[in-house]
Amino acid sequence: MDAFLSRKRPRSPQFTPSSVVLRTAVEEATDHGPEDDSTDFKLAILSSLHSDVSQEALLEILLDHDGSVERSSNAISSVSTDLPPPKRKVSAVGAQTALSFGQNLSVVPSLQSLTKRGRTLHLYRPEDIAIHTPCSIIHNFLPSDLANELLEELLPEVPSYTSATFKLFDNVVKSPHTASFYVDSSMLAEQRHTYLYNGSYLSDVRQLLPTMSKVSHRVQEAVNDEVKTRIRTHYPNGEKLKFQSSKEWQPNAAFVNCYDGPAQSVGYHSDQLSYLGPRAVIGSLSLGVAREFRVRKIVPPDSPPQSPGQSDKASRSQADQQGQIAIHLPHNSLLVMHAEMQEEWKHSIAPAQSIDPHPIAGNKRINITYRWYREEFHPSKTPRCKCGTPTVLKCVQKRKETRGRYMWMCQVGSRAEAKAAVDVDSTEGAVGCGYFQWAEFTDDGQPVWKEPAGNSTTEDVRTKHERFLYP
Repeated sequence: MDAFLSRKRPRSPQFTPSSVVLRTAVEEATDHGPEDDSTDFKLAILSSLHSDVSQEALLEILLDHDGSVERSSNAISSVSTDLPPPKRKVSAVGAQTALSFGQNLSVVPSLQSLTKRGRTLHLYRPEDIAIHTPCSIIHNFLPSDLANELLEELLPEVPSYTSATFKLFDNVVKSPHTASFYVDSSMLAEQRHTYLYNGSYLSDVRQLLPTMSKVSHRVQEAVNDEVKTRIRTHYPNGEKLKFQSSKEWQPNAAFVNCYDGPAQSVGYHSDQLSYLGPRAVIGSLSLGVAREFRVRKIVPPDSPPQSPGQSDKASRSQADQQGQIAIHLPHNSLLVMHAEMQEEWKHSIAPAQSIDPHPIAGNKRINITYRWYREEFHPSKTPRCKCGTPTVLKCVQKRKETRGRYMWMCQVGSRAEAKAAVDVDSTEGAVGCGYFQWAEFTDDGQPVWKEPAGNSTTEDVRTKHERFLYP
């Protein structure tokens, strides 16, 4: 790329035939190795030949012509209608790459061959997203009128949304975006007084709005179809994952997030499984401004850690070595986070340097994450800790020896030594009883209770906990 950009331009480019410029550029491109002959390099060639065409339009044209610079340029030259106006160029944060347009999708390359340390791989096509991430996407999911109706229904609600606050060790952390929680009318009272999140009850629980409820039926049908396709085409032997529910996914609740402007974001995290169960599926509908949804696979260290600090450092090094993948979520797109997502990956909404305002939403992106709160994970049925509160369900993600195992833990807070022992991410503070119990499930993800929920005595809990910490 640098070599191409550093070449001197012809002294009088207006007198140079475009065919000669194109032939020279293509010949120079083919003279370089595979590292130079990248999508960015091809876009630079096309941009120099057709400076009045936006990068987005050039990218689409490259896609339509299998990555061929010559055929793409000829197609642009032959078009008689006006192309989209050029957009203001924005410098990117960090290095970025895009999946090769001519790649044979019938051959699934390893993730590490696509992503590199410190780089972000950008995916646009549904086929690429399904192959290289734990997600699938449906563009233009709703009829445009219905998508706009849903957006206009939610926009008046947004000013009353709040930023979530939680304790991270001794600090109170505030989420850099706003949100609210919507449920079926039958769940409204219980959600306010029974369900705990980070050790507290939610003060803002609302009933699903009419259009939200109407759309949820479409989301349910689409997500279940995507899950069936995922099982058939991506999972070993065409069978569902262990602990994944064999029942039909039935959304009955939704967190609605609002990202107002390019700076609002959310860091890498996994969604809480306490009321969804293991191998949860989530349907995420995006409205308004397009933003990047980034995913990163969780890779355990190659060897057992010597200390908690070394474990975190090794894990971050592994993840950074692998890089991250950005999925672009335009208005009216449905992203399905499949059963492997929460246990094996983390996801985020990255800050943007700039955004393209939406004609209805302005600078806002509204994201509805439809979820299925399963009856078998009702707080009255899950274990209670010594604090007297329902416990939180977590999955070991980093520690190699126990990776993939589930546990019930105190969600009022977690003792530092307990967190170090299981090496899981936690958003709770350092205050709590330190309750810990391994969780057991059937192959269909049904919980197996060793004793009635809430019946563990203080002495029994402490004994189990100490045996785990000091075997």
